[in-house]
Order: sequence, then structure tokens, then C-alpha cells
Amino acid sequence: MTLPSLICFSLAGALGAASIDGKIELADARKGSSAAGVVVWLEPVNPAGPAPTGRYILDQRNKRFLPHVMAIPVGSQVDFPNHDPIFHNAFSNFAGQPFDTGLYAPGTSQKITFRRPGVVRVFCNIHAQMSAVIVVVPTQHYSISSANGAFRINNVPPGEYTLRVFHERATEQTLERLERRLNVAGDTDAGAIRISESGYLEVGHKNKLGRDYPPQAREGAYGVPK
Repeated sequence: MTLPSLICFSLAGALGAASIDGKIELADARKGSSAAGVVVWLEPVNPAGPAPTGRYILDQRNKRFLPHVMAIPVGSQVDFPNHDPIFHNAFSNFAGQPFDTGLYAPGTSQKITFRRPGVVRVFCNIHAQMSAVIVVVPTQHYSISSANGAFRINNVPPGEYTLRVFHERATEQTLERLERRLNVAGDTDAGAIRISESGYLEVGHKNKLGRDYPPQAREGAYGVPK
């Protein structure tokens, strides 16, 4: 264990930091749905200050964004490295934070800093099948559920929090109803969080100009439209 790790471990122990465990369960699930990739976070009712920021990577490989779902604290930077032998252009025109990396070549990268909380749905302006979600949260206390739906949030100081959830195949109204207060005084079992996919409608997206994507056959050898 490194010295910084020892310091963090000792500080967490001194403050009585706790672990919050729970499990995501899906109701009215659609074919192919999974309880993995659900973001769960705790917002302090009385925050002491901004959450520490970090640097994260949203890879582009085999015409996919990896990971598909990412959670980051407000103010963090995300790198978008292009590991494909073709051009990419990551963008978002959703309210979470619109951005546009512009077209960039294989083996290069672009970076974006996300300065406000929200859900950022990410696409590629060249390849319509590429999508990802960045959930920007105003806290350092968050987790993403595993394949079996389990999640754990570590090093949570005692206090009162609002538990919030994001699942990309649930409506905003469904997610709002799942919000609840959580009083943390020690290790806590948050129990099962049951998310209904009923009412969710998947809507196709346009390119960054608000237009339909051109047919795949019109792409050049490096993914740049002719």
C-alpha cells in the first residue's frame, strides 16, 4: 500500500467513514436489459465543499465508446482517445453539457472538462451506432452497478444524504420517485432499488447538426464522409 493510500485509509477510519451497499433490480425489463451500468450517488444534504475532481478516459475502440456508462464529479476532465484506424467526432447536444470535439485522427485524443451536474449523452458524428452516457454528479460518493446489479459506495462520512439513481432505460419520473434520504451513521444496507423500465421510449438521435446520418456506404476508408 502506498503512502497516500495509507493516509486516506487512516483518515477514513478516523472519521468513521462507512460503506453503503445495495442492489439494483429491474422491473418491466426489456429484452436484453441488464442491471449493470446503473449509477447510484449520495448528495450531502449539507455539503462541506465541492467534490474532488479527477481525470477520466472514455475510449473509442472498434467503433464503440468504452465504458458505455461513466460517472464523474463536477469539474472533472474526460479524455477521448481514438484507438480506431478511422476518424471520430465525439459530441453531445443534450442539456447536461453540450460539447463537440471536432473531427480527429486515429491515435490522437481530445479532452473536455464537465463543469456542471447532469446527464451527458455522447455520440459520434460519423458513426451513428456509437453512444455513451456520462453522469456528472456533485459528489465524490457514487458507484456503478455490476453485472448482477450490486453496488457499493465506500468512504462515506457520517451524515444525511439524498440517494439518487440514473438508469438509461428509465424515465425521469421513475428516477425521481426513487430518490430518498439516507442517514449514514455506519455501514449501511440500502437494500434493493427496483427500477421500472415501463414507459421508457428509445428515440433515435441526429448528428451534431440535427440532421439524419448519411448511409454507411457513403463513408470513406477512414470514416470521413465524402
